[in-house]
Amino acid sequence: MTAPTASANPIHCSVDLEAAGKQHGHLAIPYSYNLAGWANLLVPITVISSGSGPTALLMAGNHGDEYPGQVALLKLLRELSPAQVRGRLIIIPTLNMPAAKAATRLSPLDGKNFNRCFPGNPAGTVSEILAHYLTTVLFPKADLVMDLHTGGRSLDFVPCAHMHLVPAGPQRDAMLAGTEAFLSDHCFLYADIAGTGLLPVEAERQGKTVITTEMGGSENVTTEVHRITQRGVRNVLRQFGYLDEPVEKRPAGKPPVWVQSLDRADYRLAPESGLYEGLVPLGEAVVADQPVGQIHFLERPDREPVVITANAAGLLIASRAPSIVAQGDCVACIGHVVDPRTLP
Repeated sequence: MTAPTASANPIHCSVDLEAAGKQHGHLAIPYSYNLAGWANLLVPITVISSGSGPTALLMAGNHGDEYPGQVALLKLLRELSPAQVRGRLIIIPTLNMPAAKAATRLSPLDGKNFNRCFPGNPAGTVSEILAHYLTTVLFPKADLVMDLHTGGRSLDFVPCAHMHLVPAGPQRDAMLAGTEAFLSDHCFLYADIAGTGLLPVEAERQGKTVITTEMGGSENVTTEVHRITQRGVRNVLRQFGYLDEPVEKRPAGKPPVWVQSLDRADYRLAPESGLYEGLVPLGEAVVADQPVGQIHFLERPDREPVVITANAAGLLIASRAPSIVAQGDCVACIGHVVDPRTLP
């Protein structure tokens, strides 16, 4: 599929994307603020290439406050040498640098959710310019696109690799294999209920094999989440032949549990603002109409809490992280066990 033209994008890339070897550099995005009329936002980029072969584009920090993927890619780009790579790796460990430094989901420079900025705008804000560069320059070069997420500070997820259910065919087959190669115990088919303009959607539209994740959340990054993320990234690269290492396989008889949340009703939204109390442990099975949480009211201690129930039987795949909740916030996500290879 075709991508918009790259000719108008003002980003300067300090590395040669086509050269063999290992290079560290920056994507320089021009912008101005009150104390600097000629400022550039510098987004680190590393290219590791053996000189020929397919390209994997690895990214994290799409949302600034999601750190396990950023740590995994920072370690990977230091550890790998061109001799270990078959083809080319383009690594951007922190897409949203201002947000990562501020520990926020949105960029403090323009207030944008970077994952709602695609296909981007070369004459737009900093986030929109970078989205346009990915859409027009880097995605067309890539065969495999990885976009590493967590639930951030808003949601805590069962650690899982996940993907959109793209149309049946070679692209879906490759994405299913790559998602399973991440080796998380759960794999998740998800839907978009909070807007358009997502990075994975644009990469999918261009026909790429796209692997994404939800590696926990709630600010607390455990040792286990770091381990799953770092192991998963390397194993996906092995799966698609980018690393000269044997693919790690799952233990015999222990396939991943695939769940899907494709119905809007699977995403349980708070009907009122208050304090959220989760009633079900993350990852536990639930039945239809079972209470999974309830909202208490600080200013009305005499009022009974509002109960949040499961819309259908399944697993609690994600739960609200902060206690404070506003009306309309997602407080629970119900996933339904499925065999993705039987879906139309």
